[in-house]
Amino acid sequence: MAEKMALAKAINESLRRALDADPKVVVMGEDVGKLGGVFRVTDGLQKDFGESRVIDTPLAESGIVGTAIGLALRGYRPVVEIQFDGFVFPAYDQIVTQLAKMHARALGKVKMPVVVRIPYGGGIGAVEHHSESPEALFAHVAGLKIVSPSNASDAYWMMQQAIQSDDPVIFFEPKRRYWDKGEVDTEAIPGPLHKAKVVREGTDLTLAAYGPMVKLCQEVADAAAEEGRNLEVLDLRSVSPIDFDAVQASVEKTRRLVVVHEAPVFFGSGAEIAARITERCFYHLEAPVLRVGGYHAPYPPARLEESYLPDLDRVLDAVDRSLAY
Repeated sequence: MAEKMALAKAINESLRRALDADPKVVVMGEDVGKLGGVFRVTDGLQKDFGESRVIDTPLAESGIVGTAIGLALRGYRPVVEIQFDGFVFPAYDQIVTQLAKMHARALGKVKMPVVVRIPYGGGIGAVEHHSESPEALFAHVAGLKIVSPSNASDAYWMMQQAIQSDDPVIFFEPKRRYWDKGEVDTEAIPGPLHKAKVVREGTDLTLAAYGPMVKLCQEVADAAAEEGRNLEVLDLRSVSPIDFDAVQASVEKTRRLVVVHEAPVFFGSGAEIAARITERCFYHLEAPVLRVGGYHAPYPPARLEESYLPDLDRVLDAVDRSLAY
């Protein structure tokens, strides 16, 4: 039966299920054990599975990921937490030069079943280096899978699938959605990890988003409906690979596309989507593909982040501009 739980709780339950099912699954990170993580996502896991399965590490992201690579070489399935998005960069070298390339370097003989959990994005009033959206930096690297759930059910099942994957998965968790609740059926049969989902049917324009922006796009669709506009909302769920077939199918129906993400628009994932859909749907589009995201500037102090982050008005403005063509 389905149970209502917060997104953070869904990840906790998913990790618990994986730890219980496979003794080779280990959870590692700064304060993930006794504290249960700064967002309490791993709360209670060390108590139930012990310090050898849920490991409090030193404050050394490169060492955390490097250790996970070594464990994976020995047949383990490590799930490592980077405490905040902006802390991942000391481990960037390990991720892109080792983790992402080991499978190819070994001509397919070596698997890298490592999950790197990264709470990301803004909206919580944090200080510098705590609100970044660096997904495009990792999506550019061949050999990595990049996913981001937008709701509790997807968080539960996508974590299960990420842990079971023989390829490294960067699992971006939208921290501002940690406390959003939703129904989770732990006995369901999940769809493919990298397949997008239409979360709201529409005919006039497609809003494509992932992670924290999906809820905003649903709110935009509600607001647009009051003006007689029927918007479709597509949850991409995966940034690498991207389900371009699903985006294309939606755009061929609505003939307009607005891509929304928290990360800066400049060289963001929306640019790749815009380029691909322009190629695929050139004769279907009635307006250029538009993008809404953060500005090409360092993430601002907390008192200014509401002006930096995409909001309902900025997305509605893009909708108006698209429909005006």
